[in-house]
Amino acid sequence: MTERKTLYAAHAALIESVLTELVAEGTLPAGTSFANVTLEPPRDASHGDLATNAAMVLAKPAGLNPRELAEAITGKLAAHPGITSSDIAGPGFINLRLAPQAWLDELAAIAAMGGDYGRSAMGGDKVVNIEYVSANPTGPMHMGHCRGAVVGDALAGLLEFAGHRVTKEYYVNDAGAQVDVLARSVHLRYREALGETVVIPEGLYPGEYLKPVGETLAAEFGDRYAAAPEAEWLPLFRTRAVAAMMDMIREDLATLGIKHDLFSSEAELQASGKVDAAEQWLRDHDLVYDGVLEAPKGKAPPEDWEPVQLPLFRSTKFGDDQDRPIKKSNGAWTYFGADLAYHFQKAQSADALVDIWGADHAGTVKRIKAAVAALTSADGATAKPFEVKLVQMVQLMKGGQPFKMSKRSGNFVTLADVVEMVGKDVVRFTMLTRKPDAQMDFDFDKVVEASKDNPVFYVQYAHARIRSSLRKAAEMGITPSDAAVDRLGPEEHALIARAAQFPREIEAAARAREPHRIAFYLYDLAADLHSYWNLGNDRPEKRFIVEQDSALTAARLFLASAIGQVIRNGLAVLGVEAVESM
Repeated sequence: MTERKTLYAAHAALIESVLTELVAEGTLPAGTSFANVTLEPPRDASHGDLATNAAMVLAKPAGLNPRELAEAITGKLAAHPGITSSDIAGPGFINLRLAPQAWLDELAAIAAMGGDYGRSAMGGDKVVNIEYVSANPTGPMHMGHCRGAVVGDALAGLLEFAGHRVTKEYYVNDAGAQVDVLARSVHLRYREALGETVVIPEGLYPGEYLKPVGETLAAEFGDRYAAAPEAEWLPLFRTRAVAAMMDMIREDLATLGIKHDLFSSEAELQASGKVDAAEQWLRDHDLVYDGVLEAPKGKAPPEDWEPVQLPLFRSTKFGDDQDRPIKKSNGAWTYFGADLAYHFQKAQSADALVDIWGADHAGTVKRIKAAVAALTSADGATAKPFEVKLVQMVQLMKGGQPFKMSKRSGNFVTLADVVEMVGKDVVRFTMLTRKPDAQMDFDFDKVVEASKDNPVFYVQYAHARIRSSLRKAAEMGITPSDAAVDRLGPEEHALIARAAQFPREIEAAARAREPHRIAFYLYDLAADLHSYWNLGNDRPEKRFIVEQDSALTAARLFLASAIGQVIRNGLAVLGVEAVESM
């Protein structure tokens, strides 16, 4: 990465140096933390180019009036040649106006950094484990999995760009009853492949995607297991069926450009004894005890309910509303018990954990967060950071109405079907155009619509317009150049100002674990680009290409090339390709 400070980083460093001077002079007390000081665009662009809350957040520990501290800060900033004015607003906010050269320097920074513009070292090379998708291995990926898959993968790209090392993990739920149901379903398809007429009973998986699995087993084993007792074939068929489903799932995810680094098996986890080890660790730290599970709250217990002693995790110690069993009365692990051990395993090789879950799992967030707090720190006070991001389902629509596609898999719409219809990039970007915990409609007509109301098109079209201008100019023998960038005016500077926000947007989105912020930012940048472009409709002298002025054209193309670079960088973080033409 090119060692060069971007506009916001440079001015944040300037603010910090001013505050450090005030500490040295005794205006601010020694040891004052600047952690809550921010530098951002003012809400109203007419107020200036940058705004800082430094006086507001530091006045109280300094025992000063915020405006009094603001005056001390602005007095020092006034001496900086790159700042043309520093004004105090309201109770103590400071608005800064920058010299035009600041924007031209940022253009040069974008050109110099190229694909690294916006890249950050904020993550400090810390390892973040992101677990996402983790669908039961019982069939192809369907649209119910799509949004979480994209959010998780985009988050991985964002955190890597922000300086983290990321492990992308898929947890294979292959130890529960559903894989036995899968094995029985495959056994029927196996018998069918041998020539038997079969009827798929209710409760088994009817999808035709299991036929090739049955045919493969028939070719390998003949009729050896056709009439054999279930105990003879179930373990084998379960293993083979899960492996086949995971191959299918990997292929489906690949259509979205998603590739996990690690697939962890629940069955292998339990067989390895790691669940037992987690339980013992918790017992050693007095976090699991043998106790009686409380009766269901809010209603009379069922007639057959009776108190049973079970191993209980002290989740109330970490904010849960009751202690939770990690084993059932028959000695089998509860889902919570197995998940607890799985997170214990993940935490051994990561500095922070993030899980992407469907919103239907909201009820288990509190207890698993309590478990991770316990497992990564006996007192929970110094636990490893752990977040659960909930993702709402997606409603498929066409023309504003619920849409039913033909289903090659029997009873659901597959992810591969949707990607085939509209393309990987459309699906990925669309899934990031709303906050993950907000409901989303995926309208097949709207996501391919060529309009401002379609964010995918709007951002891609901005990049395509830029590339078109660069190609046209090249045919005229004009190439981008910074030789005359000082001729760029306020409209161009405003466009650069939006581009300059990209590095801080990356860091803010990474801190919040919210990749959709980058999609929102790209839409705003595209809107500014289109607005600037439209100036040329009525004012030819405002076009990127002014045929009678090659120097100004080269400068504007330099600007256009920089905006295109920022769009490409943002889209790359989200796993979306920037198109050359539309």
